[in-house]
Amino acid sequence: MPSLPPAFRVTPQRAAVLDVVRQAHDHPTAREVYQRVRRRAPGIGFATVYRALNLLAKHGQVLELQLGDEAVARYDGNVARHDHVVCTRCGAVADVSVDLRDHITVEAAAASGFAVDAYELRFSGRCPSCT
Repeated sequence: MPSLPPAFRVTPQRAAVLDVVRQAHDHPTAREVYQRVRRRAPGIGFATVYRALNLLAKHGQVLELQLGDEAVARYDGNVARHDHVVCTRCGAVADVSVDLRDHITVEAAAASGFAVDAYELRFSGRCPSCT
């Protein structure tokens, strides 16, 4: 069972949701997480999975991503800083790591007047299956 912060009451359902998201590399939607969790816990409801995802995202255990033109959130078990690439044809999402200048947040702060402490970068294009 994955470990959760002390503020959580570790239920088998929450642990299963966290485990599914951490094992996924395709950035699943809540519906896809639900379908995968149901294979382990057939009696689980969609609302339970959805609430667990919201709680896990709120406490930094998973990332909730709004990518592409879809109105549907996707979830990422990799909570370390990283970026994403989204296929403009099929909507596939992948992690991508690129080297950016170390002082990019300083430049963004100077250009905007904001106190910039983080950034997200999203690339778009066609995945290998769609090219």
